Amino acid sequence: MPDVSRSLSLPPTVILAAIALLGWPGSAQAAEGLNGATLTWPWALPFVGILLCIATGPVFYPHVWEHHFGKFTAFWSALIVVPLLLTTDIHTVTTTLAHTAFLEYMPFILLLLALFTVAGGIYLEGNLHDSVFTNTALLAIGTLIASVVGTTGAAMILIRPLIRANDDRKYNVHVVVFFIFLVCNIGGSLTPLGDPPLFIGFLKGVDFFWTTQHLWPETLAVSAVVLAIFAAIDIYFHRREDRLPRLTDPTPDKPLKLHGKVNLALIAVIIGAILMSAQWKPGVTFTIAGVPLQLQDLARDAIFVLVAVASVALTRPADRAANGFTWGPIKEVAILFAGIFICIVPVMAMLQAGSQGAFSSVLSLVTRADGSNNPVAYFWLAGTLSSFLDNAPTYLVFFQLAGGDAQHLMTDLAPTLAAISLGAVFMGAMTYIGNAPNFMVYAIATERGVRMPSFFGYMLWSLAILLPVFILLSLFGI
Repeated sequence: MPDVSRSLSLPPTVILAAIALLGWPGSAQAAEGLNGATLTWPWALPFVGILLCIATGPVFYPHVWEHHFGKFTAFWSALIVVPLLLTTDIHTVTTTLAHTAFLEYMPFILLLLALFTVAGGIYLEGNLHDSVFTNTALLAIGTLIASVVGTTGAAMILIRPLIRANDDRKYNVHVVVFFIFLVCNIGGSLTPLGDPPLFIGFLKGVDFFWTTQHLWPETLAVSAVVLAIFAAIDIYFHRREDRLPRLTDPTPDKPLKLHGKVNLALIAVIIGAILMSAQWKPGVTFTIAGVPLQLQDLARDAIFVLVAVASVALTRPADRAANGFTWGPIKEVAILFAGIFICIVPVMAMLQAGSQGAFSSVLSLVTRADGSNNPVAYFWLAGTLSSFLDNAPTYLVFFQLAGGDAQHLMTDLAPTLAAISLGAVFMGAMTYIGNAPNFMVYAIATERGVRMPSFFGYMLWSLAILLPVFILLSLFGI
């Protein structure tokens, strides 16, 4: 784990960048809070910088990134905190950061912790015999459960059984590629549990079942089309392999056995906690660092922690070991998203300013001539950025760009919210770096001997398969 305390030792660079920010016209005004209309585009550079580091680090300089991602995060975060301290009063800065930490970051990361821990305790032992039906069924099941255990959870539960089922085949790369398409991305679109962007929406006021009610037709249609394409490709490769000598199966067929069943009950507890926080309104509020915290939200977050502890206590260590479970990924996510949530603060303020803010030109791209929102434009812009940047902050940016009022977005602007949600979730499948599970699955498959395509090789698959499907979706479904 990186030494975060040491990663803060970059004062010369930080100070120079802070001076640069201060030197541009339109910087923040003292003691007036974060008025987005007074901020200029350089305040968005740290946000862009941290996202680009996250996107490129694991692919282009993995060893440096593995050991120093904490330093990268601290650097970009300091480029926000230091200028804010120099341009506003300390009370405004601490209140703003506390608001982000308590109301957005903590619920977000604690949910991920709970889902990550629970999914890591569910181990599917055994080996199925590969066939078109078996592979298609596993992909369909993974797509279905992704909205319940999260895309990361579903991926970690099913990727190893899928690889074992196909490890005696010469052509098995497509199986993993479509797994990333469906299980790591498309399948997570129906609940806030499915994919982090949707939980961000829930924290902003979107009803838990709103995505289920409004996105199921598009999710069903896209999933069915992609599964059908997969089945056709798998039939083709099976027929080619029938003319070749069969490879020795390193994992002979063995009945499936599910271990760690107690974690299924814990998933139900997680869902119950989220629904409780949305329905139970006792009217009890605690104020910490100037931030009002509702009792139901504190109870929900406490349950997340208790679920994680219970999962560790009740799951056999052997089951977690068989899953290849480690705490490294969630530690990295916690550190990186702390930086993301800090760096996005001025971006949100500028977006909130609307036509008076620095991003008025972006607003014009998603607005029709009559001033109404263009859902298709929201879908493609949110989706394109989600292909190369983390989809959670991308969702948050466009959610704010569309007005940031959850009640208004769920009703009068429902097509816009649906487009943002679909773009952020679906198009995370376009690259390895579009969504965290993508690269995790890539790493596991490579470790197990699957000759996965390169970064750009994978994009050839996604452009050939997914892009036409998304074009059809934007023409007929949005």
